[in-house]
Amino acid sequence: MQYYGDVYRPPSEAYSLIIQATLGCSHNTCAFCTMYKEKRFYNRPLEDVIKDLREVAAAGYAGKANRIFLADGDALIRKTEDLVAILDECYRDYPVLERVTTYASPGSLLLKTEEELRTLREHGLTMVYLGLESGSDEVLKLMTKGFTADQIVEGGLKAKKAGMKLSVTAIAGLGGKKLSDEHVKGTADALSRMNPDYVGVLTLEVHEGTPLEEWVRNGEFELLDSTEVLEETRELLRHMDCPGCVFRMNHASNYLTLAGTLNDDRQAMIDKIDAALNGELKLRPEWMRRF
Repeated sequence: MQYYGDVYRPPSEAYSLIIQATLGCSHNTCAFCTMYKEKRFYNRPLEDVIKDLREVAAAGYAGKANRIFLADGDALIRKTEDLVAILDECYRDYPVLERVTTYASPGSLLLKTEEELRTLREHGLTMVYLGLESGSDEVLKLMTKGFTADQIVEGGLKAKKAGMKLSVTAIAGLGGKKLSDEHVKGTADALSRMNPDYVGVLTLEVHEGTPLEEWVRNGEFELLDSTEVLEETRELLRHMDCPGCVFRMNHASNYLTLAGTLNDDRQAMIDKIDAALNGELKLRPEWMRRF
């Protein structure tokens, strides 16, 4: 078994067996992102994916791997029959397996029928990770996300209706100074409508070679400073209505770590933000932040 190019996974999949069902990202035009730029998107031959699963199991991991993450950026875009074969192989080769997860683009969720998603859940696809990034259509258009907030919400709700757990990411600061208010309100609204099982909030960073870098350099896009990011996050928490949703802001890109379950822990997280704004808590320094 070998990996092709850089491999990315959600923080919660740190101890999962990662199997590349696809290579690259099916969209891969987001203005802030540098992931998967070194490879062209395509579906790996099914026999190669099956071979990887069997090789790792035979190497002594059959009784050890209890989680599998299907990479790269959008394994859900594969044909349903291929995914069923991969899922069945996962549970056949790894008897202690508890879950299989994957990134899902809005496009792949919208393309799949509800029946197809239910079939995948029945064969063991337990959770999908969906990038909302922003609930503002203006921000999504600026960042060339390729979908509206309504479309992303529709995709997330389809996954939930099929019985899958839903983990959604948003990016603090993605609207810059100009669109900050719209970004916060739209994101809170979209998350509230989906009410995902998990929400992960990252903080925007600027990466070399992206359109965002050029916009920042020529003054078209003004970044939020750490104080403004915390104020934006506080407003997001105030406006979200997601009962039972696990909220995490613990990525390496974040200035401050937050963790709780909404809506019960909302005020405790807001209080922690206020403490940081008052200088009572130290923030992660800029040089330590990684997106």
